[in-house]
Amino acid sequence: MSGRPIASVAGVFVAVLWTILLQASGAEPTRNIVLYVTDDQGMDDASCYGHPVIKTPGLDALAHDGTRFTRAFCTTSSCSASRSVILTGMYNHATGQYGLQHSYHHFSVRPKVKSLPVLLEQAGYRTARFGKFHVAPEGLFRFGQFVTANQVTPRSPIGMAEHAKSFITADDQRPFFLYFCTHEPHRSFAREGFDRHSANDVVVPPYLPDTPECREELAQYYGSVERADSGLVRLIAILKETGHWDDTLIIFLSDNGIAFPGAKTTVYEPGIRLPCVIRDPDAKRKHVVSDAMITWADIMPTILDWAGAMPESPWFHGRSVLPILEEEHPKGWDEVYASHTFHEVTMYYPMRVIRTDRYKYILNLAHPLPYPFASDLYGSSTWQGVLRRGDRMYGRRTVEAYLHRPQHELYDLNEDPHETRNLADDPSHAEILADLQGRLRRWRTETADPWIVKYAHE
Repeated sequence: MSGRPIASVAGVFVAVLWTILLQASGAEPTRNIVLYVTDDQGMDDASCYGHPVIKTPGLDALAHDGTRFTRAFCTTSSCSASRSVILTGMYNHATGQYGLQHSYHHFSVRPKVKSLPVLLEQAGYRTARFGKFHVAPEGLFRFGQFVTANQVTPRSPIGMAEHAKSFITADDQRPFFLYFCTHEPHRSFAREGFDRHSANDVVVPPYLPDTPECREELAQYYGSVERADSGLVRLIAILKETGHWDDTLIIFLSDNGIAFPGAKTTVYEPGIRLPCVIRDPDAKRKHVVSDAMITWADIMPTILDWAGAMPESPWFHGRSVLPILEEEHPKGWDEVYASHTFHEVTMYYPMRVIRTDRYKYILNLAHPLPYPFASDLYGSSTWQGVLRRGDRMYGRRTVEAYLHRPQHELYDLNEDPHETRNLADDPSHAEILADLQGRLRRWRTETADPWIVKYAHE
């Protein structure tokens, strides 16, 4: 395993002091943390969420012993931007990670932002990241150790879990934070060992076209989801084998929606509504299904709360969900926001969103532009089949509606869960629209959205 020395003198001092105190007291570490993140997995794509074909025994076991959220949301459906929110507790428009980190896209978080691994290190934790990283700058998100998927043989989630065992069992009295990120089920749908599905097996969701190309790609995606889950199965077994199952908080989530047009990079439900399961070993109630509306901005506060490391004056935009893990219908968790600006650097399409229990309002700030495509989504056989045939419809939407969007979109999700009937120009919904616009504007001001300056008239 490769590793990095802790860079700050303060961090070294805290770590050493923590170890000395634990050794002196004879106490065992009791507040470990595992954050398990899959890549491009939709909310319904797990057996514990009701999928009739995909089998996810790891996530099912976690849900049986923890809390499964049915209304959990990323705040932007793009990898780097979403992961920056997970690791800072702040919307990406406030940190500078507006889009992808790698290559010429080159987006990164501003240097004064505080990150989760650094805060945990300062609180006496040893930290490690395994697998996909995809945020910048690396020093701001400093982990004590790191292992990429390419360093693991076999290159698989199970292989990464086996590799992580030495970190979990290290001769170190400090509690641990393990940030475990699979590359699956991102395109190109790695599924070795889990390629048992055929095009006839799949259930095509309403937002996708029921075409041969889409069915074939979904079959590949199913196998990749199951491969991602296999690492969780092994990691749970390792935690039990090493005696850490009952002293470890486990959080499972996906960074953004499935990698098909209509989901990933959009702020429609398939793009941002995602699986999230949290298992708190201290919770008295298990197998809870919660309809609380939470976002990935809540992940860092939740972890800091569990670690006893919550700052006196929190600056982040989320809040801890620990107090509501045992409630099915907690009060005051009925509104979320989303902020998307880029995926690739060429994909400029800023959108700001408020989503309540019933309504969703989308403000398309650069609405005269055609909606841009991620390169892998445009090149998918699903979309290329639509272009080749000249199809009018793409799932429940027309191709025209997908490519050209109005300035304002308002949907009644109770009556229109697939977001195809825009009510923004409906006089009977004028008061609702005005109310949501006002709340969105206040949120944008409170979170220092730079696009208020460019589009001051919105």
